[in-house]
This record gives sequence, structure tokens and C-alpha cells, in this order.
Amino acid sequence: MLLASYSACALLLAACLGLELAACRSRPGGGAGGGGGSAAAPHSNPAFRRFQRRYYGVYLPALAADWLQGPFLYKLYQHYRFLEGQIAILYVCGLASSLLFGLVSSSLVDVLGRKKSCVLFSLTYSLCCLLKLSRDYLVLAAGRVLGGLSTALLFSAFEAWYLHEHLERFDFPPEWISVTFSRVAFWNNLIAVGAGGVAELFAEGLALGPVAPFMVSIPLLVLSGVLAVRSWEENHGQRRAFSKSCAEGLRCLLADRRVLLLGSVQALFESIIYIFIFLWTPVLDPHGAPLGVVFSSLMAASALGSSLYRLALSKRYHLQPVHLLALAVLLLFFSLFMLTFSTGPGQERPAESFLAFLLIELACGLYFPAMGFLRRKVVPERELPGVTNWFRLPLGLLGCLGLLLLHDSERQAGTRSIFGLCAALALLALLAAGRLFALGRHDADLRAPGTAAVPSEDPEP
Repeated sequence: MLLASYSACALLLAACLGLELAACRSRPGGGAGGGGGSAAAPHSNPAFRRFQRRYYGVYLPALAADWLQGPFLYKLYQHYRFLEGQIAILYVCGLASSLLFGLVSSSLVDVLGRKKSCVLFSLTYSLCCLLKLSRDYLVLAAGRVLGGLSTALLFSAFEAWYLHEHLERFDFPPEWISVTFSRVAFWNNLIAVGAGGVAELFAEGLALGPVAPFMVSIPLLVLSGVLAVRSWEENHGQRRAFSKSCAEGLRCLLADRRVLLLGSVQALFESIIYIFIFLWTPVLDPHGAPLGVVFSSLMAASALGSSLYRLALSKRYHLQPVHLLALAVLLLFFSLFMLTFSTGPGQERPAESFLAFLLIELACGLYFPAMGFLRRKVVPERELPGVTNWFRLPLGLLGCLGLLLLHDSERQAGTRSIFGLCAALALLALLAAGRLFALGRHDADLRAPGTAAVPSEDPEP
């Protein structure tokens, strides 16, 4: 597994680099947005570039701290000698916390203030990391709850602050927003890949143990919070009643079948990904896989998927986001089907499992930009928070139930059975994606503009 992990990481990074270089050469004038003169305008504006640097200086360290905690979380709990069932419950605590806080995070951020919410993120996530030093199960569970709150803030407060400053305070053109988010997506991919290598260096290379990456995250979180205090202005949003938001979301959901189908795909796909996040470590770790390098390989596969998404939407291939969404779900189903044969008791084939995991991340690289584009086209912006809340519940229930069913002590084939269940869920998602494709085949609203630019999408593991 050692050679396979390093080889896969190198090959995937080389493929990503090749695609990015080819894309740069194909853009008129080499611009980052693929739009010639319109793409050059924001980059020639000194005020906008200074504003971007202020945003990057706070947000990118926060992303790096988050990614550093991915490779060795399961290994840390295993190092503390907890059973797999106990570890699954800790993951459930984190998932449930993230989803519950996610329901109210937008309102909380609007009332508290976006800048204060970002500083709160750095404080709660730092405390979450410090609690990893404890071997007490309840303390670790409390840390997972704090981690859920921090994740909800990470994916709401930072973007909300940026959008308000961009549109309200500085009055920059709305089309320049995608320039910033495309650059963030690019750096996010690089940071995710690098985080695996850094985590491997501190945990295994320097023999500091699996808690080391969490301690390395704390200075980055402190840096993010300090820079937010020093360089950001505070802004607030309008207070929105939670019940009214949900009622509007339900009306939108019932009025448009495309919204229901798209939400079904999201709930099924992302609940499977939550289960995968738990399972990849116990499947590969017993076979001597370097977890940090494996994590980097998985993130490189996701980055490759994003590059392929841009290529598929180019004028050369003329594919549409709805096609790529269906392809991502099909690839997920195929990968899970592979895993049902490579993880059976006495039939473990780690190389095949590793390949299937890479394909899952490749599917994620296609899925998230496609889902982000279609969600903005299908769901009106005003109803988006309410619609999202309606699909958090099934997403959370499916993810939590899958984790709670894992590794029954009286059933050796637990992992294989869960992958089989996930494959069945992926098949349902594929049927929903196929129906969405049939409904939107002649729908001009679902067609991407004639450029290779990727719609902005929050990074989501």
C-alpha cells in the first residue's frame, strides 16, 4: 500500500497539472475566468485585489486547519483504544451537531455578525482541537459537538461576510464574485492535498502521534481569528424567521419537481459521503497504508474531478452540469459496487478498495460544482436556505443510521454490508438524477454558459 499510495498521489497530481496547463493555454489571453477582457478587469483593479487578499488571509488558514484534521481523526480514536462502534458514535455526534447547527447557522451569523462569527469559529475549533488531547470519551464527544458548530460556521460565516462586503460596502460588480470563489476553489484543492502530507510528516515522520495534526491546526486557527479582528469590518444580515424560511422552502419544494429530485440526489449522495469519510481509514489502515499520503491522493482525485468538470463544460465537449451530475452518481454507484467485493471477511483486497475510494473522490470532484450550479438555477435564491433545511434532515438521518449500523460486534461482514446499503442508496440517487435529466433535457435554465468556468461552490468534504 505504501508504493501504491505515493504512486497514485504523484500520478493524480500530474494529471491535474496537465489539465490545468491545457486549460490555461486554451483561454483567450490566459485569463483566469475564460472571458477575455471581462476576466482581466477585476485583476487590474488594485482595490479589488487588496480586498481579495484580506479575504484570503483569513479564509485560507481556516481551510488549512480544517483539512489537517481529516487524515488522522479515526486513527486518533483508535489510538485511544476505543472500539469501532464507539468511534462511530463519536462520528455521529459530529455529523448530528454539524447538521443541527447548520439549520440555524445562517440566522446566528446574521444576528451575531459575520466577523464575530468567524472569530467564534477560530475559538471553538481551537478548543475542539485541544480536547483531542483528552482520552475521556465524554470530553471527546463534546469536542465533536464543538467541531460540528465550527463546521457550520466555516461554511456560512466566511462567504456571507465576503458577499456583503463585495456587493454592499465596495459595490464591486456581481460577476466578479466568481473570480474570487474560483481562486478559492483552486487554493482549496492545493491546501487539501498538502494537508495530507503535512499531517503524515508530523504524525508519522516525526513520530509525534495522531494527535499532532490537531495541534498543528491551532496556530492556523489563531492566525485566522487574529487577522479577522485586525483587517475585517463587521457586517450583519437581515433577521429571518426560521419558521417562515422553512415554510417558503416547503412551498418551493412542492411547486417544482426539479427541486425535489435535486434535493433527493443531494441527500442520498452526501449521506453516502459521510459514511465513506468514516470507513476509508479502517479499511486501509490495517494494510499499512500511510494515512496522510492516502488522504492527499483522495484530495488529488477530487481535484482531478473538478478539472474534468471544467474540461467537460468547455466548447470542445459541450456537456452540461446535469450530465455530469448523473455521471458523478453513476461513478459513485460503480465504486460502491466494487467495494462490496473487496471488503468481505477473508477477501480483503486493499488495492481494489483504494482504487474505489479514489473513484468516489473523483465523483465528488464532478458532483459538487454540478450540484452547486443546478441548485442556483433550480432554487430561487430567496428560498434556498429553507429548501436546504428540508433536506438536511434526511441527509442527517441517513448518515447517522449508516454509522450506527456499522460494525455490529456479532456480524463480521459489517463493512461489506454497509457498502452494499450505500450502493442501494446510490442507485436511488441515480434514478433521481436520471429523472432530473429527463425533465431538464430541453430546459434552457439548466444549461451552462458557453465557457469553461466552474461555478463557485463551498468546499465540502
